[in-house]
Amino acid sequence: MKRPSGLEEAQSPASDIRVFASSCSMHGLGHVFGPGGPMVRRGLWTTAVLLALATLLYQVAGRVRYYGEFHHETALEERESRRLTFPAVTLCNINPLRRSRLTPNDLHWAGPALLGLEPTEHAAYLRALGRPPAPPGFMPSPTFDVARLYARAGHALEDMLLACRYRGWLCGPENFTTVFTRMGQCYSFNSGAEGAELLTTPKGGMGNGLEVLLDVQQDEYLPVWRDTEETPFEVGIRVQIHSQEEPPLVDQLGFGAAPGYQTFVSCQKQQLSFLPPPWGDCSSVSLDPDFEPEPSGPLDPPRPSLGPSPPYSLIGCRLACESRYVARKCGCRMMHMPGGAPVCSPQQYKDCAHPALDAMLQKDACTCPNPCASTRYAKELSMVRMPSRAAARYLARKHNRSEAYIAENVLMLDIFFEALNYETVEQKKAYEMSELLGDIGGQMGLFIGASLLTVLEILDYLCEVFRDRVLGYFWNRKRSQRHSSANLLQEGLGSQRTPVPHLSLGSRPPTPPCAVTKTLSSSQRTCYLVTQL
Repeated sequence: MKRPSGLEEAQSPASDIRVFASSCSMHGLGHVFGPGGPMVRRGLWTTAVLLALATLLYQVAGRVRYYGEFHHETALEERESRRLTFPAVTLCNINPLRRSRLTPNDLHWAGPALLGLEPTEHAAYLRALGRPPAPPGFMPSPTFDVARLYARAGHALEDMLLACRYRGWLCGPENFTTVFTRMGQCYSFNSGAEGAELLTTPKGGMGNGLEVLLDVQQDEYLPVWRDTEETPFEVGIRVQIHSQEEPPLVDQLGFGAAPGYQTFVSCQKQQLSFLPPPWGDCSSVSLDPDFEPEPSGPLDPPRPSLGPSPPYSLIGCRLACESRYVARKCGCRMMHMPGGAPVCSPQQYKDCAHPALDAMLQKDACTCPNPCASTRYAKELSMVRMPSRAAARYLARKHNRSEAYIAENVLMLDIFFEALNYETVEQKKAYEMSELLGDIGGQMGLFIGASLLTVLEILDYLCEVFRDRVLGYFWNRKRSQRHSSANLLQEGLGSQRTPVPHLSLGSRPPTPPCAVTKTLSSSQRTCYLVTQL
């Protein structure tokens, strides 16, 4: 067997700190653990290395803490486009019901709840409407549908729309879709409902958008019977310009257009992008408007949603939350609310739905986060008087109306893009993971001259220490136990060895140790141990 040379015996193991310090790329370790040198110099280097490590750990902790706070920043940018999608335009007459379409049956069911009438005032109200009183023996219908009332008695777009053009092309009522809001029956242009193709425009300015001439039909307005919260005192059209992804909320977000004026609306598109948690609080999950009662058993599955859910929007979330609240309290929903619950009856409107909705709005019970992506339109309005005297005569002859009627009922609405550029408001992460790693790497290089490979060197050294110091301890202990057991076995064999008689007078070759062992034990393991010893 070859014995190790003196140089190999003097070589230190890889777990020796001096060997590691002399080869590690981290600055200062060679001066701290290297051989030789005065103690003062070694102490100064030790102090410098410890101060650098402390400063590094302080800076890294600050960067990690800042990253854990999830800061964000908002970037505003203006972009150009060759073609923009035209927004949805929702129009509502401020008067919800036409006086000529109300019947005694309507007043019986909807008078107290929707008009604030007492039963004893029905006859007087019918006279104010210019309608005949209820016939003798009048019997109201057994049921009543509020949605059908507004669909039948609300202002019809065929009667209100006198002229319509989009980018110079003729349009009509077929280009509008009916939608119910809190103001009653309304109409949306370019809503994209039922998969309809959205209209676009390649130019900005007047003449490249929607132009409508409307008749507000003042002679169909309901008389003001008493002052209530729902009593309208104004005349005209409420208009909301919104994206196709969100439902209209005309009663709160719409602007007014008055008869006798032409209203110009210059729009600019804005795209908003927000970050989800933990950087922001946006959401993209739509809220199911249907109220789901408590299941009868713990294993009952939840009721599946009917059809695909619409895109999430702030207004849609609010309407769905209000619908769930009213359905939970009253067992029905209001006419403008989404969901599959039945529409409330007029008495339910008065006794439950209106009080429940007002209480919920006062408590601000709905907490709806911002959508992660949304589109809104900034507006600039300007108005001019219309029609002129000459135009009044022309419109009076064209629509078979008087000039006074034209001046009091007709308005014009012109909606267009100011330009094809649009603004983007985007939330961005103020501190990315790559920036955190870059800062940590820069601090390591500045204070201790280390890099990612230095970290790998330290980990490799720790593995060597674990192998030599921890695992080596158990290996040596196990080896010593084997040596002691082998020595005891060899002593036992020497004490029990006896001379063997020879049968022949000739010389016999010496018996090898393994042969002696085989005569005492048939175990090959014992033969191997004794041979090795």
